[in-house]
Amino acid sequence: MTFDLLAPAYPWVKAFHLMAVIAWMAGLFYLPRLFVYHSQVPVGGEQDALFKVMERRLIRAIMNPAMIVVWLLGITLVLTPGIVSWTAGWWHVKLLSVIGMTWFHHHLSLGRKAMERGERPRTERYWRAMNEVPTVLMIAIVLMVIVKPF
Repeated sequence: MTFDLLAPAYPWVKAFHLMAVIAWMAGLFYLPRLFVYHSQVPVGGEQDALFKVMERRLIRAIMNPAMIVVWLLGITLVLTPGIVSWTAGWWHVKLLSVIGMTWFHHHLSLGRKAMERGERPRTERYWRAMNEVPTVLMIAIVLMVIVKPF
């Protein structure tokens, strides 16, 4: 199902979708790095309080709005005629990757809430490894959208 009235807006929707993706990805790359450094400071100290503010503002002011815009504009793009071939497999992989990215966003949000409470449920090493997740998902998404291998 597509809507013909969306076709003239396609370049604008695509441009704003890409801007939102960049903002969201910046947060997904930066927040795990903040967690790495936050894990190294004592609970209750001045640095702990600073990291809590930085993490909360990153999630609430940048990442959450960007993720919502990505989803809304992505759905708009899918509903634009001629953009998605429903028989092609690439968009299924892209969709699964974006769902994975959304899950990762939620995982980071839970980590931030735990840090806010003074808990350290994950190690510095764990957050260093998690810092690679958005890269893998980004590679899959870009390859699917640009190359459309299947």
